[in-house]
Amino acid sequence: MLAGSLPFNSTPPAEPQRLVFIHHSTGQNWLADDNGGLGIALRDNNYYVSDTNYGWGPDFGSGNPIGDRTDIGNWYEWFAGNRKLQITDQLYAENGQYTEVYSSMEESMNPGGQNTIVMFKSCFPNSALKGPQSKVSPDISRNLLKGQDAYSEYHTVANAIGIYKEILKYFATRQDKLFVAITAPPLTDPEYAANARFLNQWLFSEWLATYPYKNVAVFDFYNVLTSNGGDPSVNDIGRTSGNHHRYWGGVIQHKVDGDDDGSNDVSEYPSDDDHPSQAGNLKATAEFLPLLNIFWNCWKGNGACPYAGGGGTPPAAPTGLLRL
Repeated sequence: MLAGSLPFNSTPPAEPQRLVFIHHSTGQNWLADDNGGLGIALRDNNYYVSDTNYGWGPDFGSGNPIGDRTDIGNWYEWFAGNRKLQITDQLYAENGQYTEVYSSMEESMNPGGQNTIVMFKSCFPNSALKGPQSKVSPDISRNLLKGQDAYSEYHTVANAIGIYKEILKYFATRQDKLFVAITAPPLTDPEYAANARFLNQWLFSEWLATYPYKNVAVFDFYNVLTSNGGDPSVNDIGRTSGNHHRYWGGVIQHKVDGDDDGSNDVSEYPSDDDHPSQAGNLKATAEFLPLLNIFWNCWKGNGACPYAGGGGTPPAAPTGLLRL
């Protein structure tokens, strides 16, 4: 920590804060009371939770609501396309639990007003990124991933990086909102695993390195799910070994070399398919909540910030500890 600087502050907000989570099935499982328990954990940390899922939001006459489209290429539509204001106006006003798998938020907890925190996450097919590991993205006018899903031939590392760069421009105009990008979960198939790791390490260490504001953060859900406690049904919460993104010993730890089975970039929590198991989702909940509180306190000026532009320092090497 720099002399005279604030420490990280993982204390939950003193008053309830409205939060909306854009997700599909993986996020639904993470929220669920009988799975990842994220909904309850958010509530217990003073976040009043709403969410979106399939069927949510405007469809602009296409019959395909924007809530159906949450792949990386679709974030352009949500936050940069010519209908972004219509979409985000409805998103900020959303006041319901579109996914009824987590305990209801008590209306007495609702602080009123708009959602001030926006979490957004793509599902595991987005980890099948094609192309070379290139940070050189095309100009957005030539980025063919815009509006496309994860099965598109244009779902490449470089195009995905270009989409994330573009939506950051919108986030800069809405410093009254806190945006939390949740990386897509890993696949068990190793074919594109190195590309997924490359993108998510870029998101963690470079995407916000020069962003001058405090209202954007990243949680590396992908990395958290790449090590377990010896079995997909056993997690490694609280262990010094393993891969983690967590608040640990007074610092933020982003450890990516802790898996000991030679498969460091694939899912260690498969279920019947690539949806993370309950053990993986519970690990993610345990590691995410203190970080969310840190992101919130950074944004509000009540604690240190994890990223350079927000008043912190650039993230350290991925195997080390990020110290401010």
